[in-house]
Amino acid sequence: MRGLKVYIDEELEKRFRRAAMEVYGFGRGSLSKAAEDAIRRWVLEHESFMKEVVIPEDPVKAVRGMLKHVRKSGVELQHEARQIRAKKI
Repeated sequence: MRGLKVYIDEELEKRFRRAAMEVYGFGRGSLSKAAEDAIRRWVLEHESFMKEVVIPEDPVKAVRGMLKHVRKSGVELQHEARQIRAKKI
């Protein structure tokens, strides 16, 4: 068993402590059980989501050729992007 120190909002901490005591009782270790349960659920939820994300082995190779159809140079695209950003401000 390992320790993990985290910093959370004061109101969230109060709510967590109250809920942990109601679910796991007022004895020793109830906060640890509740925290472990919460972290386990969070990890399971995010691990399943991350399995859906496909990270290419070579990211440069993955994007190479995607702008083949664009007939502007890189410098022209940079200037156009700058003008678009300037309009948003």
